[in-house]
Amino acid sequence: MFHKVEDILNKKVKPSLQSHNGDIKLLEVKDGVVKVKLLGQCSGCPSAKYTLEHVVETALKEEIPEIKEVIAIHEVSEELLDMARKILNKDKKQ
Repeated sequence: MFHKVEDILNKKVKPSLQSHNGDIKLLEVKDGVVKVKLLGQCSGCPSAKYTLEHVVETALKEEIPEIKEVIAIHEVSEELLDMARKILNKDKKQ
């Protein structure tokens, strides 16, 4: 089911998000629950909840009725953590 969800996201969801400088990454599909990560402008957008419920979840449920919900996973990348550490360490040295 992972590949089917990924295909739907690529065809129906990503073009819309990318037109707003955003994107989505599929992380996991298990027991009807889809876990995704919103990227780009979508990651910090105040409308992210609406996007998940009305764009992503709707598109998936139309094609795969077994989908129960879509959950956004908010994780911080190692790259961002490294950048923060460098900034904080630089401030300590001054």
